[in-house]
Amino acid sequence: MLLILPWIQSLHQTRGDSSSTIRPRPKNTLIRPKPLDQPSTTCGQAHSNSPVCSPSRASLLTGKYPAHAGVESILGGTRHTPGLPAQPTLASHLRDRGYRTGLFGKWHLGADSDYTPVHYGFDETFGFRAGCVDYYSHIFYWGGHNPVHDLWDGEDEVWRNGEYLTTLIGDRASEFIARSAPEGPFFCYIPFNAPHYPMHAPAEHMERVAHLPPGRQETAAMIAAMDDAVGVILRALEESGTRENTLVLMSSDNGPSRESRNWLDGEEVSYTGGSSGGLRGSKGSVFEGGIRVPGIVSWPARLPAGAEFDQVGVMMDVLPTVLHAVDGTAPALTEVDGISLLDALSDENQELPERSVIWTYQGQYAVRQGRYKLVEDAREGMDPPATVKRALYDLEADPQESVDISAQAPEVVLALEQELTDYRQAATRWEHEHELEPS
Repeated sequence: MLLILPWIQSLHQTRGDSSSTIRPRPKNTLIRPKPLDQPSTTCGQAHSNSPVCSPSRASLLTGKYPAHAGVESILGGTRHTPGLPAQPTLASHLRDRGYRTGLFGKWHLGADSDYTPVHYGFDETFGFRAGCVDYYSHIFYWGGHNPVHDLWDGEDEVWRNGEYLTTLIGDRASEFIARSAPEGPFFCYIPFNAPHYPMHAPAEHMERVAHLPPGRQETAAMIAAMDDAVGVILRALEESGTRENTLVLMSSDNGPSRESRNWLDGEEVSYTGGSSGGLRGSKGSVFEGGIRVPGIVSWPARLPAGAEFDQVGVMMDVLPTVLHAVDGTAPALTEVDGISLLDALSDENQELPERSVIWTYQGQYAVRQGRYKLVEDAREGMDPPATVKRALYDLEADPQESVDISAQAPEVVLALEQELTDYRQAATRWEHEHELEPS
């Protein structure tokens, strides 16, 4: 099982934004095997569980809402930063089932030594523990404290000065696959940092997108480098003979960033290098632009090729879906908030059970049920103020969330408000449970 989680700034590959077209490498240097989107299912209604990174990753690995998992905010990068409370994860579930487990890339669920990936079911790890690092020095420079070098091979700090991080991650993940495949089943989690700031890309990739304007060029070059790294990883699957029966998922932890620190020329205006494909909002917002993300699922031996899955899925659904695929039947997971999507992915006529999905971040709330979405105190990105106090949107008719239909559907508003009330009560209970957990 292969899970690739880049941090997506530009969503043109799944949302039809062709303004960032990446010119291909010359044919004699192309390292990618068959494109991932050819034998795959695209998920047009894929969502993260949060508009920011750490909470989304917590949901991905635990199958729970961020509040239930115990991570609701962006975690810091000092070596004393606590993180995800102790609990079963996708990695620990799979290791219990005989899988060899590896993580290569960004952890961001606790930088303290008591919260590193080894404590959450991973046998082998390579990468960094904070939210971002310089791509060549692998130093974390943000957060109001002194710089922190942050590159680790397992529990050992390593120095790979001058080596581009995206390429390093791809190489280490492919080596893990080559070593693990002959021995038995494996789980390879690859949370790329690209294209998160700082906006660094090798010259060869910058040249491939030299026709693009500043900002857009750096973003596209970083995606091109990541695309090549994904190609190396997929080639390792093919060469090991495991591609046909490997479940590959690719998504992102939130929408594109508008933060001014993405610029490289000192600009302090909103960054325009990324794209939400016309959706409202960006990273930090509970509007669709902050939480709807690319989704690609590929399992040649089981899932249809070239299909489009248009039902709502969220990051917390990954754990029950993967365990369903591994076990052959949907597992009984009483503490998990997500559901298995496997049957619906396998059969276009299979409908998911009706449910409400909740998003919250820094006082913002959103709840979706079917075509309707209610937002409260929603803002456009990372920074206040809220631009919408309360509004109801019909996402089928208005995916840009531009027309408030609260007055036309008061009964829908009442029903969704009750869902939010129930969620807030559950969140209060979860917070109390985490307070009682031993530190």
